[in-house]
Amino acid sequence: MPPTLGPPTAVAQVHFAAVGLVRSGGVRQHGGMTTLTGQQIADEQLDGWTYLLGGLQTRIRTPDFAAGLALVNAIGAEAERRDHHPDLDLRYTHVDVRLWSHDAGGVTDRDVRLARAVSALAAQAGLSPARTGVSRLELALDSPDFAAVAPFWRAVLALEHRGDEVRDPAGALPTVWFQESGRDEPRQRWHPDVWVDPAEVQPRVEAALAAGGTLVSDAAAPCFWVLADSDGNRVCLCTWQGRA
Repeated sequence: MPPTLGPPTAVAQVHFAAVGLVRSGGVRQHGGMTTLTGQQIADEQLDGWTYLLGGLQTRIRTPDFAAGLALVNAIGAEAERRDHHPDLDLRYTHVDVRLWSHDAGGVTDRDVRLARAVSALAAQAGLSPARTGVSRLELALDSPDFAAVAPFWRAVLALEHRGDEVRDPAGALPTVWFQESGRDEPRQRWHPDVWVDPAEVQPRVEAALAAGGTLVSDAAAPCFWVLADSDGNRVCLCTWQGRA
């Protein structure tokens, strides 16, 4: 039987222990707006929405492309009315909606209000937002001197360099961030960070273990869990919880 995820225990010493601890979503002031923490967003009880990598996100499943297009048009009209615009991804079976205040660098009250409006529009169409299966991917590069290698990755991926990461301003490519390491220690240079809703962690860990993986460490839970495949390649499952 797969282990139930309870209080964190130190399974192994892992170099990934710093992942995300300084990449948190704390309160910030910008342009007169206050960004919300993960806990403040959770307290809003937005059914079907989850907080991933600095944005509110949901997936609204649709019966066909026409229904999805109609929903996108309705959301677009509401966004224009509010002068606040989400990122929309229309597929045949669903519409993904992501909200964050670009000028504030995080989620603000206006994103919460727009999320409620989007949920209402979905309900009018007989649809409902869901957080199940929604995730965000970023890539971490383990490097003893990220300042030296970051310009290369910015150039080859045509991304913007911000602090300890390079990111796609259009949001189409995963963010690449740099984790400092010692020069001589053995390491897996690349590892993916998969950001999920806290309720998604248990089923994903169970599925990974059933597929032959191992739980390397839950010492940093509920911030992140480290898993590895049968070859020892590691991945972090990350949530907003346990961050400043």
